[in-house]
Amino acid sequence: MIEVRNLYKSYKNGDVCTKVLKDVNLTVEDGAFVTIMGRSGCGKSTLLNILGGMDRADQGTYLFDGTPVSGMDGRSLARFRNQKVGFVFQSFHLLPEFNVADNVALPLGYGGMGAKQRRKISMELLEKVGLADKARRRPSQLSGGEQQRVAIARAVAAGPKVLLADEPTGSLDEENGQKIMEMLKALNTQGLTILLVTHDPKVAACGSRMIHMADGRIVTDDINNG
Repeated sequence: MIEVRNLYKSYKNGDVCTKVLKDVNLTVEDGAFVTIMGRSGCGKSTLLNILGGMDRADQGTYLFDGTPVSGMDGRSLARFRNQKVGFVFQSFHLLPEFNVADNVALPLGYGGMGAKQRRKISMELLEKVGLADKARRRPSQLSGGEQQRVAIARAVAAGPKVLLADEPTGSLDEENGQKIMEMLKALNTQGLTILLVTHDPKVAACGSRMIHMADGRIVTDDINNG
């Protein structure tokens, strides 16, 4: 599904150029659950952002189902993000002015779906994550674990082929973090491809494959048999 070849990325701040990704090569098969570990600043979140079409590499090739993503124009990239990729972040990124059901339905609206169908799908997803009874609440009225469950429901609403999760348990206590990982493993069992960035070895062990990054490079890439 995902093929990355010779990927480089740098950021400039005045006269200072920081090389964040250095000759990264990666292949991810359909249905995989890949966890990515590494110290802060090693490039793992930057790699995830490039795979999700939220950032562009300076150099290299990125293919998604054989289609070059690196050469897409802005409109094509936006369509790719909406149709192919779901995102989950540490800070949830729910819109405070919308209720829970409307937050989940948001990507469906971007895809042009009618309001009635959006509502139906939103409620079905909230039922699956155990929050249908809180559909009319605002995000601020939910716990951190509940907000992350809403964020996951929103991320999968449009039926993406891959879910990209950046420290999805980083703001949660151990109990809620475990619940989120159980949800993600269930989604993967249903066929969703997942790439997850984490600093927690316990979270990383939940994947079927574990990658370690250091200094902008992939240094280990192992099948997880645990």
